[in-house]
Amino acid sequence: MCLAVPGRVLDIEERDGTRMAHVDFGGVVKDVCLEYVPEMKIGDYAIVHVGFALQRLDEESAKRTLELFANLGVLEEEFGDAWGRAAKEAGADRPAGTTPPKPDVPKENRR
Repeated sequence: MCLAVPGRVLDIEERDGTRMAHVDFGGVVKDVCLEYVPEMKIGDYAIVHVGFALQRLDEESAKRTLELFANLGVLEEEFGDAWGRAAKEAGADRPAGTTPPKPDVPKENRR
């Protein structure tokens, strides 16, 4: 499934002439392109689809949507740990060396 998911902008930088951000999706941090919404600022929420922020969203709506998605298990399906999920479905332990990566966001920019 491919969803447009709300996320909170943690930091913004220009990379090779493209405005990019680290965006937090309820605990999962991903790189997101902000070119379609140049007004985005750190702390704002955006609707993100396939790595592109499409629209700014108010915090209350973003949090309600994230909570709904989490309750439905959609966030785990969309962002979840594929190795861990596959192991669980197979009734096995997580394969050695497959620990999920830590987000590459400077500690001072996490909120």
